[in-house]
Amino acid sequence: MDATKEGRKHNLPIVDLKAQYESLRDEITSAIAGVLEMQHFILGPNVAALEREIAELCSSQFAVGVASGTDALILALRAAGVGIGDEVIVPAFSFVATADAVSILGAVPVFADIDPLTFNINATHAATLVTDRTRAIIPVHLYGQSADMDEISALASRHRLIVIEDCAQALGATWKDRPTCSHGDYGCISFFPSKNLGAYGDGGMITVRSAQEAASLKMLRSHGSARKYHSDVQGMNSRLDELQAAILRVKLPHLRDWNERRRHVAAMYREALGQLEEVTLPFESSNVRHVYHQFTIRVARRDEVQKALFASGIQTFVYYPVPLHLQPMYAHLDYKRGDLPTSENAAKEALSLPMFPEMTEEDVMRVAGCLRECLAAPVV
Repeated sequence: MDATKEGRKHNLPIVDLKAQYESLRDEITSAIAGVLEMQHFILGPNVAALEREIAELCSSQFAVGVASGTDALILALRAAGVGIGDEVIVPAFSFVATADAVSILGAVPVFADIDPLTFNINATHAATLVTDRTRAIIPVHLYGQSADMDEISALASRHRLIVIEDCAQALGATWKDRPTCSHGDYGCISFFPSKNLGAYGDGGMITVRSAQEAASLKMLRSHGSARKYHSDVQGMNSRLDELQAAILRVKLPHLRDWNERRRHVAAMYREALGQLEEVTLPFESSNVRHVYHQFTIRVARRDEVQKALFASGIQTFVYYPVPLHLQPMYAHLDYKRGDLPTSENAAKEALSLPMFPEMTEEDVMRVAGCLRECLAAPVV
């Protein structure tokens, strides 16, 4: 047994980045050395090549590398013309960056409730939130499963809304055999280290359909400049690092296999946990290819279960304990508890179990056994 697997006998992390690195160590070392030898660190050939490769993966015409997934959202909103006083519909159950990107531009996030099965935005509820100030909608493909892009696209078409897909957790997923990032006007990707395709630092990408949109985004990411030292519009410094791009290009050819392995781990979980009545397993729509960035269950005794798993050396995470409409930073919007009950219930019950491609059947059975023991114990 190698050192990584030996370590997992005692402490099982929610994601094991070391195991992935060990399998690619020589290729990654060579890629980093290549950048250092070339001495081209900003917007170099690896960034340009990765942009082409991600565009192809996402069935998009163009892709533009940026410094983070959050910046991808901000710049997509900027390129779409969203500004002060505009409204943007976002799901209430997501990472704060989805709404924060809206707020940073002086626009107002309007929170929609979620579907209780998929955790994704409820398009029916979102439709009731449209006003004459609504400019865009951001569906988040949470935990690796695409939102219902037919309903989102229909809603956007009726009200002439910009669709910005938040694909931070769902690179490689599909809706009706079309990749995430190919349905909306913009697709926003995060390369945060723990993502299905993760860098060794921050990084992001925006997919778009036209050369004009790509050119606009490239200006916005570089201080509004198409020519050095000539700034035509207000921009920012948000460029994907050449070293990170080189690392991501080593990893990208493995993404499909890693996603398939995640699906296999999810199937093992389903088999092992299927008889636990107290546990609600992730729902997978027949229209999607779920890539299981997280394997997130629902359990009423969530906090108690998490503590028991931690005591057994099993790391879990709560994504997310506070829905966005109840975050202190949005108190001025006057939402109150009970306004979005499905999101609020998810925040009380969601628990993400260890999930990474290198997980073994032994790892899965260990998690399942600890869950069974905890749920069989009396309520404390």
